[in-house]
Amino acid sequence: MLNPFATETVTFETPIAMLIACHDRVRQYAALTETLALHLQQQGADAAAVAGAQSILRYFDIAAPLHHQDEDEDLFPALLEHASPILRADIEQVMAEHAELAQLWHQVRQALLAVIAGDASRLNLALAQSFAKLYPAHAAKEEIDIYPAAAQLLDANCLAQLGKNMAARRTDAARSA
Repeated sequence: MLNPFATETVTFETPIAMLIACHDRVRQYAALTETLALHLQQQGADAAAVAGAQSILRYFDIAAPLHHQDEDEDLFPALLEHASPILRADIEQVMAEHAELAQLWHQVRQALLAVIAGDASRLNLALAQSFAKLYPAHAAKEEIDIYPAAAQLLDANCLAQLGKNMAARRTDAARSA
């Protein structure tokens, strides 16, 4: 699919492209979760498994919540002001999915913490496959059904403010880390 927000450089001045770039990392780390589960079956909780678990934790504990805030606190409310009934329903669906994904992440997170502690048994393949499937499907729905509306419904000032809010959110997170 041709991405209308693709740019050579992704910055907070191109907030929708930044959100899509975040989705690319979501897909990467969600897939790594499934790869890790397969690795654990064959190799156990070795050093490579621990490193993989740590990288997945780092992404989904830090970046993913910020991404959801970008959408739930800034992008979606701005779009809802101008949304058709279909777009409104799509936004409400993905916002509800954020809560479901948070619950799924909690399960995966506990399993990853167990891997780091040396327990290879908690990250089973079914859980990892569910995570590796549902998170990218959610991202695809946003990219196909919601993000294109931003180009049509939001003016340059609104998009600029979205980018500023995204940048500030990350600056605040870095300060408190």
